[in-house]
Amino acid sequence: MRNSIVLFFSCLLVLACNNKVALSSYKTIPELKWHKDSVVSFKIHPPDTLQPYNVYVNLRNTQKYKYNNLFLIVEMNFPHGKTIKDTLEYKMAKPNGELLGTGFSDIKENKLWYKEGVIFKEPGTYTLNIQQAMRENGKINGVVNLEGVSDVGFSIEIPEIK
Repeated sequence: MRNSIVLFFSCLLVLACNNKVALSSYKTIPELKWHKDSVVSFKIHPPDTLQPYNVYVNLRNTQKYKYNNLFLIVEMNFPHGKTIKDTLEYKMAKPNGELLGTGFSDIKENKLWYKEGVIFKEPGTYTLNIQQAMRENGKINGVVNLEGVSDVGFSIEIPEIK
């Protein structure tokens, strides 16, 4: 019995250490209301200038999130002045309204693809800016306060070798 317990915890340790996440960070959205002018910004110091990485936008949302999709403006600023800016759309719910993502509670966590095979060639500090860009059908102005988003973050991961 004791050997079984030791084996179980050894397996857990190996699985935990097999994590491919190189960098990850979150910032909390005050009062679960992400204002349209609020830019969530991260300073990134990539661990390697040769290794390719996959970059993800991570989002935690509650049942108060009432949309089937999510529009984001994601901007990456390079150390020597180059900027890449993308408008991205993500599916956030099934057709029946059930929220996508992982988690057993009212909070769902979504790992949203941003860039694949990124090599941070320039040494120095990169800045990743994330802003919500939601619009309601038939309305010109954007959603001022996007309700139900609790945290916004990013992760940089080493791709799996296939």
